[in-house]
Amino acid sequence: MKKILTLLAVLIITTLSACQAPAQVAPTEPYPIGQPGEAYLLETPAQEPIQQVTIDYAKNFTLEYKDGYKLLTVTLPWLGATEPLQYALVPQDTQVKAELEGAVVIPTPIDSFIGLSATYLPFLEQINELESLVAVDTGDYIYNAAVRDAVQAGTVAQVGSGPTIDIEQVIELDPDMVMTNASGLTEWDTHPILEQAGLPVVINSDYLEQDPLGRAEWGKFIAAFYDKEVEAGQIFDAMAERYQAAKALVANQTEKVTVFVNTAWEGAWYMPGSDSYAAILLRDAGADYLWSDLEGSGAMPIDFELVVERAKNADFWINVGFASSLADLSAMDPRYAEFLAYQQGGVFNNNARTTDMGGTDYFEGGTANPDQVLMDLITIFYPNLAGEHEFYFYRQLQ
Repeated sequence: MKKILTLLAVLIITTLSACQAPAQVAPTEPYPIGQPGEAYLLETPAQEPIQQVTIDYAKNFTLEYKDGYKLLTVTLPWLGATEPLQYALVPQDTQVKAELEGAVVIPTPIDSFIGLSATYLPFLEQINELESLVAVDTGDYIYNAAVRDAVQAGTVAQVGSGPTIDIEQVIELDPDMVMTNASGLTEWDTHPILEQAGLPVVINSDYLEQDPLGRAEWGKFIAAFYDKEVEAGQIFDAMAERYQAAKALVANQTEKVTVFVNTAWEGAWYMPGSDSYAAILLRDAGADYLWSDLEGSGAMPIDFELVVERAKNADFWINVGFASSLADLSAMDPRYAEFLAYQQGGVFNNNARTTDMGGTDYFEGGTANPDQVLMDLITIFYPNLAGEHEFYFYRQLQ
């Protein structure tokens, strides 16, 4: 638990924002599964033009339709990465005559998948591919009930993550693909050991995407390995339309409520920058985020007294960590009770959907459904504009 919280803190500070196992399908030779090469020449039978999707919001990956295959490029695999990563999604029945330059080859559609982040699960559910999931890192903090049940039943394995991942178990499961994220820190990352074992590993950097719609668009990235990116695109487009409609509700709001976020962490209060995921959501919800003068998408440590000075009379305080009540909050630090938002019922947390183990759907389903997150925020700040919307991810602390 301490390791998970520590890694979560690192990711927050640096980026912030933050089933029955299917039968395995053996790859058709001569695919070098998971191995980069030089240049592939592809022979494909004549066929009708396939439907395509575009990537409109995400900045950290591209999807190109080549002659007989798809090319996914992760332009920023982790903060500080200097080279992109490429994945050639080659149809199972395609005859390969040479190697695809610098790309990891993944025959598609895949049938078995190991996902080492809970943020992938809602996208699998959207395209009806949860049954392809054969393993997760841990089931302890997953919100999705079907996956938790499968983990408990043993039909979805728990293989861990980082350098201590159970590599023998992963090899035994023989997945078509393992998807994970990366930090660039060798003491945390999983992909090096997976690559050394010759496994088909794909890096997903959704957490580096700051635009809520851009982060949600990674559903197309995942769906492309199932050849279902068009289906995922239709789901995304409908969601994006709802997001933009919600944003329009507050576009002309002149008197904006004031808001601050988070709680102190080990003596410092980390406030997200104006280009962060959290700040963009607040701006789209029509709020005046009190630390919008902080540049960048990372988080800056602010002295507790300076937070009190600026935010003491703020209208709302949201995203207050593990607190489930005002008593929980003041127990963390008695000074929290000094804030006007605390005194007047303006404290809201994103833990309305939480498991007994602490898995929170905001960090899982919220990734794929930022329209629901945005409507929750608008309901908090401007209930008269929210119509009959009922809270989904958020709740008021009592």
